[in-house]
Amino acid sequence: MTSTTGDLRLQALGSQLHTLSWTIHRVLPSAAGLDPLPTSELAVLKRVIAEPGMTVSELTTALGLRQSNASAAVRALVDRGLVHRKSSPSDRRLALLHPTEAALKNKRLLEEAWSGSICAAMMRLPADQVNAILGAAKALAALEEQLRAGLTTAP
Repeated sequence: MTSTTGDLRLQALGSQLHTLSWTIHRVLPSAAGLDPLPTSELAVLKRVIAEPGMTVSELTTALGLRQSNASAAVRALVDRGLVHRKSSPSDRRLALLHPTEAALKNKRLLEEAWSGSICAAMMRLPADQVNAILGAAKALAALEEQLRAGLTTAP
């Protein structure tokens, strides 16, 4: 595409992706018997699970959050029993963030609920829409990667 700012299709896609993300984030945890986390806490938890051993500063940079927001999300996740801090073996002043067993269990429950709920919804769609969604998975992953990369390189 030559122009991204003026393309109404991209605006509509962005809006639809946001709505879908919100629905998944807010509605589907209840299918797993879990309370939904605030968006910032979910982002932090997903990153800590994906990259255990990060510091809060590394997390702040990776997610493009303010230090105070990242610290507040980490504190809340520690209080919920989903993240724990370990002192760095090389520098005791640094706290390394790790997911707890409860966080890993909740992740598995959520993934099962997401896949089950999404599968059930997709079974009600016409075959051409299901194929379009399945065909877009790699492209959506690449888009997410580019957006995330933009967070770490933004001024």
